[in-house]
Amino acid sequence: MAMSGPAKTVAQTVGLVVVMGGLAWASVPFYDWFCRVTGFGGTTGYASVASDEVLDETIRIRFDGSLNNKMSWEFKPVEREMEIRIGETGLAFYEAYNPTDRPIAGQASYNVFPYQAGAFFEKIDCFCFEEQVLAPGERVQMPVSFFVDPEIVSDRDGQYIHTITLSYTFYEIDLPEGYASLDAGPTTDLN
Repeated sequence: MAMSGPAKTVAQTVGLVVVMGGLAWASVPFYDWFCRVTGFGGTTGYASVASDEVLDETIRIRFDGSLNNKMSWEFKPVEREMEIRIGETGLAFYEAYNPTDRPIAGQASYNVFPYQAGAFFEKIDCFCFEEQVLAPGERVQMPVSFFVDPEIVSDRDGQYIHTITLSYTFYEIDLPEGYASLDAGPTTDLN
C-alpha cells in the first residue's frame, strides 16, 4: 500500500528530524574523541604511565588559571612556569580557594597553546579529570602530572615549539548529591 502525498511528507519529515537529532547527539562525543586524538584546539592527551624516553633537550611550560565569570573561587597556578626535559615527568600545582560561606563545586576545562602542542602534551594525572568541591573557606592545592612526548622534536611543526602554556578555566557546577545538604544552611526545629 503506497502512502499518499501528505503522509509521505510527514514520514520523510519525521525521518529527517530523527536523523538530525541522532547526528547532533553523536557530534559531541565524536568531536571530543577527534580533539583528544589529534590535539586539535589545544586538547591534551592522556597517558597511564610516564614516558620511557627522556631527551637532553628542554622545553618551558607556562601555567595559567582563570575563572568563568560566575565562579566565586580564587584560582591560580602555584608556580607560573618551569623548564623540564622533553619526556621527563613534570608536576605542577594549582591553588583554589572558596571565600564564600557555601560549598561550591567546580569543573575545570583546559587546553594548551600553541594548539599544535596538544598532540604532544600528555597528562598522567590531573585535578581536571574530576569535579572539585570546596567547603566554605577551604583552600587546596591540586596537582597535575604530565610530560611532553619526545615525538615533538621530529614533528614538522612541533620541532619549533619551545614554550607550551597549559591553561585551565574553572566553571561552577551543581553540587553532587552528597554535598547538597551542606548548602541548605542551618535548620531550626519548630517542635
